[in-house]
Amino acid sequence: MLLYLFLFMSIYTNAQRGTRVGYIDMNVILESIDEYQEATQLLDKNVANWKKEIELKKIQLKQYQDQLNTERILLTPELINDRELEIQDFASEIVSLQEKRFGPRGDMIIQRSKLIQPVQDQVMSVVKLIAEEKKYDFIFDRSSNVTMLYSAKNYDISDLVIKRINRQQRIQNKKKQLEVLKSKTSSSKN
Repeated sequence: MLLYLFLFMSIYTNAQRGTRVGYIDMNVILESIDEYQEATQLLDKNVANWKKEIELKKIQLKQYQDQLNTERILLTPELINDRELEIQDFASEIVSLQEKRFGPRGDMIIQRSKLIQPVQDQVMSVVKLIAEEKKYDFIFDRSSNVTMLYSAKNYDISDLVIKRINRQQRIQNKKKQLEVLKSKTSSSKN
């Protein structure tokens, strides 16, 4: 009886506590970390170098085009075609270089993840520790589009969703089996 009373009181107290929500501003936190500042400066330096490299290639492409335009009257149609193909190939190289440096799988993204991700991971682990120590149920990042950074496990309904999906699939499978049996018995009667 005493156990039931204790259990009831702890549930009641927890229900009275309410949901505890906290938030952080990831940008403010990251900007106060020296490692993040150094990583950002290094990344910015590399991005500036890559932009300069691409701009030099574009200037070179413009020079090739201008040179062809000035020499066009002196060249045979075959030579003009050859030069135009070379210019197109060079332009394609520039596009490939831009993709290599700034594309979705480019050097900038790779370096950002190598340099900045460890600092962000460190912040996330500290957020989780604080949330567990202070018994927060949810922690949001206000600098992003309301990203949930932490939630107490008891608010996670993923297992419940999976169970219901599995139950629906079992029901559909049983219906299919019944239909197959009905079709077999009706075909055997005919």
